[in-house]
Amino acid sequence: MSQATTIRVLIADDHAIFRQGLATIINRDPDMQVIAQAENGEQAIALFGEHQPDVTLMDLRMPEVEGVAAIGVICAIAKSARIIVLTTYDSDEDIYRGLQAGAKGYLLKETEPEELLNAIRTVHRGQKYIPPDVG
Repeated sequence: MSQATTIRVLIADDHAIFRQGLATIINRDPDMQVIAQAENGEQAIALFGEHQPDVTLMDLRMPEVEGVAAIGVICAIAKSARIIVLTTYDSDEDIYRGLQAGAKGYLLKETEPEELLNAIRTVHRGQKYIPPDVG
């Protein structure tokens, strides 16, 4: 894909090794590029404003500003924001809170790499992505 059609991704997670692993998986795909990484919700909000990513991957539990609050702030300033929650938490309440805040997708961290890439593409196209094991 050309630079103009590359899906630009922001990763927000408080675990550096997880961010690096995600970046490796995403950057291997010729259609995608990680443009920024945040270690907390406050950084995610700032980096979203600075880079205007096509898709943001957001953990729920992070220091400073938690994921749900960051999603709410981002969606308030950018109605078209496309955010996927990527977390270990699968309770109905967590799923509801993430989607209610404005997330367009919800994945568990045990998700296979190909499903992650598929979710990014789906949300980038403006569709929701909630796999059967979550929804």
